[in-house]
Amino acid sequence: MRNTILAVFLAFGCGLLLGRILLPVLHKLKFGQNIYELAPDSHKKKQGTPTMGGLVIAGAALVSGCIFGFLSEGSRGKLVAMFVLALANMGIGFADDMTKIRHKENQGLTAKQKLVIQTAVALAFSLYCYFSPQVGSSIQIPFLRTELNLGIFYIPITAFIIVGTTNSANLLDGLDGLLTSVSYVDFAFFSILAGMLGESALGAGCGAIVGGCFAFLFYNAYPARMFMGDTGSMFLGGAVSAAAVLMRQPLVLLLVAFWMMMSSLSDLIQFSYFRMTHGKRIFKMAPIHHHFELCGIHESKIVVIYTVTTILLSLLAFMGIVG
Repeated sequence: MRNTILAVFLAFGCGLLLGRILLPVLHKLKFGQNIYELAPDSHKKKQGTPTMGGLVIAGAALVSGCIFGFLSEGSRGKLVAMFVLALANMGIGFADDMTKIRHKENQGLTAKQKLVIQTAVALAFSLYCYFSPQVGSSIQIPFLRTELNLGIFYIPITAFIIVGTTNSANLLDGLDGLLTSVSYVDFAFFSILAGMLGESALGAGCGAIVGGCFAFLFYNAYPARMFMGDTGSMFLGGAVSAAAVLMRQPLVLLLVAFWMMMSSLSDLIQFSYFRMTHGKRIFKMAPIHHHFELCGIHESKIVVIYTVTTILLSLLAFMGIVG
């Protein structure tokens, strides 16, 4: 646990430094966010805000996580696997961000392009876990204190969880500081859980991401001076899904990543209802955090609500695992 705490502080310091270096560079390169034309009016003023700030989180987490992760005992292979999946997804997000910047519009890679690459990455990771003696094909069932062996079905199910969680994290990144705040709670949960399970290296890696998120909040909290972009959201989505899978606890994502899942679910409900009713909507806008925003709730209040809710759900998840 000592190494995990040190990883948080080192990542925090590295993140503050990286943000200070990266922000003027992004301004100079004119790597600004292109705001979606149908976004709430309050978002129009955010046009041109530097994006791809997720490099701050990833850079700080990698430096600190690798240092203190490899100083820790056990689970170093899992630490590497988590960062490999996170970086692979970040690469997809980086390509998406660069496409948007080059074309000067909100549309980057097509949904099909992203899905094909994400699925290939997720399947490769799932195969690694399936054949790994430290992971295997069994998953823990919270609250029931038992486990379920999925057999060969572990591979497609795990790939689905990874792709779904990564894209859900991407959808949640719609308000200043929202995904960053929810993510530091998620990774704090997994860093503590890893320590309890004896996965000290993996715990240090998760702790490093906590520190990176805290540092990035200095630039990303309302009013944001820097956005993480798909580069950051897909790094975080990949990392959180990897942490859950490597600890054989993918089902706890339903609790600790609740708002990520709700972003995808609300988007799916909105799209389906729109198609079935030929233009009618259930929400004022999807994902659902934009609905709350259009209902008159300030985005900073939404961030607080989401963060507090995630803390409470994480406590519930702990009860389900060790209570």
